[in-house]
Amino acid sequence: MRILAVVHSDHAGASRFRPSGHELEEWSLPARGVPPERGWDAYMVFGGSMHADQEDRHPWLRDELEWLRGLLERGAPVLGVCLGAQLLARAAGAAVEPLAGGPEIGWYPVERLAADPVLDALPRRFEAFEWHHYTYGLPEGALELARSERATQAFRLGDACWGVQFHPEVAHEQVLAWIEDASDPPPDPEALRTETAAKIGRWNELGRALCDAFVAAAEQR
Repeated sequence: MRILAVVHSDHAGASRFRPSGHELEEWSLPARGVPPERGWDAYMVFGGSMHADQEDRHPWLRDELEWLRGLLERGAPVLGVCLGAQLLARAAGAAVEPLAGGPEIGWYPVERLAADPVLDALPRRFEAFEWHHYTYGLPEGALELARSERATQAFRLGDACWGVQFHPEVAHEQVLAWIEDASDPPPDPEALRTETAAKIGRWNELGRALCDAFVAAAEQR
């Protein structure tokens, strides 16, 4: 199966999401524009430092939203992560907005709310790595699959579209690079480094399981 990984920055790519036995191509949308309409069997849309409503600063977001609407209309298998989830929600007609009370950065408890062929790869309750300033509303007809105390964390729209607000794809070195980014510093960098070193191994196991479950669901289509 051919999978397209849409990325928005050098530090927010597919990372641990590289399913074995399948061809994965990374596509930098800001650098190359929207991909061709067809050519892949499944799509993964990852994060970035920009926000889903900043098309005035990043005009390519308008084109990406239109491209995502095309994926949704075709029923193409697609998984959005963080910004990717927000963009999918917005493409489906939902609102995106800053998260009340400030960002979720670090490790947060998340609870799954419903059975699902992809999210069932995760425990009913788990600690997820988060790094987001925005949240999204649920698109009409979507099923909310997971929540943290302050925000929705996952949804399914139809039988081929999933969005997760947390970062199941993230690698240890990726987190360390984000911590060092002076433009978006975490509240307690040293504490986050220590906590991440202790938790990232198990989190990567869960992330790979989630990726494999999405690929399996996409193969069924």
